[in-house]
Amino acid sequence: MATSQGTKIANLHPNQRFRPANPPNSPKFLLALTLPLTLILHSKPKQLIFTAKSFKARRMLKKILITLILTLTLTLTLRAAEGMWIPALLKSLNEKDMQAMGLKLTAEDIYSVNKSSLKDAIVLFGGGCTAEVISTQGLILTNHHCGFSQIQSHSSVEHDYLKDGFWAKSKDQELANPGLTATFIVRIEDVTAKILDGTDGLDVAARAARIGANIQAIEAATEAAEPKHQAEIKPFFYGNEFYMIVTKTFTDVRLVGAPPGGVGKFGGDTDNWMWPRHTGDFSMFRIYADANNEPAAYSADNKPYTPGHSLPVSLKGTKPGDFTMVYGFPGQTQQYLHSEMVKFIAQEMNPRAIAMRDKSLEIIDETMTKSTRLRIAYAAKQARIANAWKKWIGETKGLERLHAVEKKQALESQFNTAVARDPKLASQYGAVVTDLNALILKAKPFLMARSLYIEFYHMGPEALRFSAAFAGLADNYDKLVADGKLADEIKKLKESTTGFYKNYDPDADRRILAALYPMYIDGLDPTLRPDIHASLTAKYGKDWDRYASETFAKSVFTDEARLNAFLDKFGKKGPKVIQNDPIYQLQKSVSAAWTAKALASGQEVNAKMQDLMRIYVKGLMTVFNDKKYWPDANSTLRVTYGKVEGSEPADGTIYKPYTTMDGVLAKYVKDDPEFDIPQRLIDLAKAHDFGQYADANGDLVVCFTGSNQTTGGNSGSPAIDGSGNLIGLNFDRSWESTMSDVMYDPERCRNIMVDIRYVLFIVDKYAGATNLIQEMKLVRE
Repeated sequence: MATSQGTKIANLHPNQRFRPANPPNSPKFLLALTLPLTLILHSKPKQLIFTAKSFKARRMLKKILITLILTLTLTLTLRAAEGMWIPALLKSLNEKDMQAMGLKLTAEDIYSVNKSSLKDAIVLFGGGCTAEVISTQGLILTNHHCGFSQIQSHSSVEHDYLKDGFWAKSKDQELANPGLTATFIVRIEDVTAKILDGTDGLDVAARAARIGANIQAIEAATEAAEPKHQAEIKPFFYGNEFYMIVTKTFTDVRLVGAPPGGVGKFGGDTDNWMWPRHTGDFSMFRIYADANNEPAAYSADNKPYTPGHSLPVSLKGTKPGDFTMVYGFPGQTQQYLHSEMVKFIAQEMNPRAIAMRDKSLEIIDETMTKSTRLRIAYAAKQARIANAWKKWIGETKGLERLHAVEKKQALESQFNTAVARDPKLASQYGAVVTDLNALILKAKPFLMARSLYIEFYHMGPEALRFSAAFAGLADNYDKLVADGKLADEIKKLKESTTGFYKNYDPDADRRILAALYPMYIDGLDPTLRPDIHASLTAKYGKDWDRYASETFAKSVFTDEARLNAFLDKFGKKGPKVIQNDPIYQLQKSVSAAWTAKALASGQEVNAKMQDLMRIYVKGLMTVFNDKKYWPDANSTLRVTYGKVEGSEPADGTIYKPYTTMDGVLAKYVKDDPEFDIPQRLIDLAKAHDFGQYADANGDLVVCFTGSNQTTGGNSGSPAIDGSGNLIGLNFDRSWESTMSDVMYDPERCRNIMVDIRYVLFIVDKYAGATNLIQEMKLVRE
């Protein structure tokens, strides 16, 4: 839809800063831009406003104007490219744009089913992060925070790998990680027509049922025909399109290397989501396979995996304006949300979740200062809770700063105006915006209940979740006895207690229960509260400290010795003890309130919301058909591209795109939990002993920023240059960028990457793990 060049930003599509009748990079737009300047070049000097008085001056003026034309054209070509693109579609949608920005590869070099391509080096790491293959021996690189739980699980007071780091100097020193997976993409296949077959004319429920049946049938057929692969079909554009993702998953993934905490977590929560950044956020693992290079369970006989492709590692470095591509598995974005939903997130849901995590973090942070054991025990939990907490704070402020709600409302107004002009469009899309924004009033209680359930049950008191594992013992005692499986069940539960209590402090958990329970209750619609709340209020009023203290004193789940003694003597009365346990009763009631009340009641509303979003997104793509659309992130493989660049996120603030080792020394605070660094690193930095990893000025670049649109799940994704070489490792966004999951701003949004040369410096010069450097293919092109 064309708009006049004088239209204000607030009245434009939120993904477009400027929408002339002819979009930038179109021939008509470039002609309109360059024609006046071309006429100037062919005019006589006296015709110019600023007359050149000599031939020499005129020739110089022509050079200046030619340079201006080239600069303007180049600027249009090199604009940051918003979007997370499906790699299988790059040929038709993005290849020319990417090559104009500096890509020297073809779309098939990036994604191919028939030959080796970059996709064969990209790994879905553990289901929530990305990693990349960097050697022909299955060596993979990901973020320190992505491997953090594995590093933590191998750590102890005697071997504090979180603090001191870990390096396997030979393959027999590498550490196994039960449950950790590494998944490769075999192919991405458009199955939209097959999935939507037979759905025309069906109501919402029947349509969903038919789609579900089609998905199940195609996935099953694919896996039957390809027994070594897994198939998953996911909706894109809210169900307007469907793609089948065929994968291969490896389960023998071993820890190879991790820097000390003073490198991998340098800056802690203070620097998290911030720029400038100086964090060496990386860790290394290795994929193992059987003798046929196929996935296999852990075995001493397994061999390092031979990949279809491994990324060459660049020692060249980057300069501002260089092309960058981030290739990985972004988790979730919500770019198409309607205005009332954005308002609800920014003004209601985020503030409540932030407040609950404030309380949890306050208690956990204090607990971690009490001893080395507790610091190690709560390190991964603290990081997991703090990450989203700080992100939501930045997101909320960013949406307010961008006037996101107003921009969404302006888009909806434009959409409605355009739809009203065409009777056919009006019949399809005329009511969808009104219906969506009205439906949010019905959906709010259930959406809030979901958020609060996550914060209280999944992120709150751990004893609740732990007690849920005993439901089988409580509810199926007679069957377990009859089947002769009671002893096995008790043995399994006793084994689980060891791991749980290793990383548990009952005093901290008690305080978290007392702090979070009233916040959870106060945020719920009264009709969605757990049934137990009435009896708790009658007994304790609002004295939740007393409630928590008495609950923890009575429960068998809050004390390791008490629980093990109970299990050792477990008999006929055991199930009643569990069922009457105050922690177990709370978790059952809270779970039931979510599943039987909120989830059950909200399913119909949610289904209608999703169907309306499908119609709305289809309408946007129909009405505003002069732009390319990318589907929201959904943990599937995507490509995002941009360039190395800084930003000006606020008035008077300029961010350069690089940080160096000098900044690490400037931030260093001895014995500070966030800003301390090892003495060896200090010595190397002060001596500027950076080896081949220094830049042309002799500095060591630590991190750099780019205009690649990223989100959670892109952690660990490779930053790749125009030639397909690894130049960095994506690990964060600037705080001003966190709203990009809902609304992207090309002027402010920047992703943060650790420079690959800093990674190599730590591995080689600091840790002396030259065995790992020798595996890689280092290039300077």
